[in-house]
Formats: sequence, C-alpha cells, structure tokens
Amino acid sequence: MDDFPLVAGNDLAWLSTAQMIEVDRVMVEDLHIDLVQMMENAGRHLATLTYERYKPNRVTVLAGRGGNGGGGLVAARHLANWGVAVTVTTSHPADHLDAVTAHQLEILRRMGVPTAAVPPPADLVIDALIGYRLQGPPRGRIEHLIRAVASVAPTVVSLDNPSGLDVTNGSVPGAVVTADATLTLAMPKHGLHLSAHVGELFLADISVPPDVYRTIGAEFAPPFAGGPILAVLRS
Repeated sequence: MDDFPLVAGNDLAWLSTAQMIEVDRVMVEDLHIDLVQMMENAGRHLATLTYERYKPNRVTVLAGRGGNGGGGLVAARHLANWGVAVTVTTSHPADHLDAVTAHQLEILRRMGVPTAAVPPPADLVIDALIGYRLQGPPRGRIEHLIRAVASVAPTVVSLDNPSGLDVTNGSVPGAVVTADATLTLAMPKHGLHLSAHVGELFLADISVPPDVYRTIGAEFAPPFAGGPILAVLRS
C-alpha cells in the first residue's frame, strides 16, 4: 500500500447499498454528472492501481453487463494503451450489455483489443462482473466466471467489491471472488470492512462532491486532496 496515501478506515464514513444508490442518483439526476463520466474515472483509477501495484504483462478483464463491467472495460483500454496485453471476456453478448457498457466494448473492438468467450490465462485478472447491487447468489455464466477466476491468474483485482459479496452486510450468498486487492469507489461500503474476500482495500475518487455525502448523512468526505487513490487501513 506504500505507493498510495494511507487513510484510516475509522476516519471514513462506510455506506450501505441503499446509500450508494442514492449517491449515484444525486450525481446523475441532480448534478447531471453522467454515468459515463464516473465510469471513466473508475476505470482509469483501476488501470492505474493495477499497473503501478502489480506491473502485469498480461491482463484478463472479466466484465459484467452493467456499470461495473463498463469500468472494467475502461481499465482495459488504458492498460492496452500502456502496452499491457489485455483480453476481455464479457458475461453477456454485446447486444445484452447496458448501452454505456456496450459503448466501451465497441471502443475496445475498434482498438483491436481481443475478446474471448473463455478467459485466457494471464498474470492478473480484473474482476468487474458484479457491482454493489448484488441481488441473490450469482447464477449462470456469471457464476461460472466467478468460479473460474482463481484458475485464470494468480492475482485478482476487483472493481468496487469482489463479485458475489453483499456490500451492506458482508454476506456471501453464493459464488464469490477472493481478491488480492479491491478498488472501491466514492466511499467504502460496510460489507468490505471485515470481509476476507477483499484483500487490500483501496478507495478511488469518481468526482462525487462532498455535499452529496452530507445529503445521505455521511459527515466525512474522503481526503482525496492527497491523491485520487487512497489505501484504506481496515483494522
């Protein structure tokens, strides 16, 4: 964690799923800060953490259909631009992805970044399958990809939360990713605090104004003046 400013978890407000949903709503509906802007911030910071912390030569990105997957695809673009050999595996066909996520996939295709139905071996796998809105145990292809993560690469970095982890209470209703590092967004979530699946916890700035946190009763905004990625001391 030495490469990123350290912040004590006790100095941050930890959010529930419902509170994070409200943060996203205020950002989009009230402030008109679009999902694609937050996605770009998240993905760029994910790429930075991955590149600076682990220096991989080959990365496989596992991307879900929603905003979490879109952030993973943005990270894939930045990593490819930095000379990393990146391959993308999506949980759904392109025509079943959310519009903004499908847009990110199309950019990668135009860049020539390869996609694969079966995730190939790599130095590191980025888990961007399921974000904080987990609803029940993962099923179908997403469950299969989660269970395959450990066989794809020795190192796993999760975006926002390890896929399959309930971020409100830390429960695991089914298959779950066990990450070496998790880059959570905006504010840390309660379920990440003590979970053994999180690994090292980092926090990324996606441009949420401090006043937005106050509207949901969170008194402490993250100290991002020290840098856009913070290492969070959970104990």
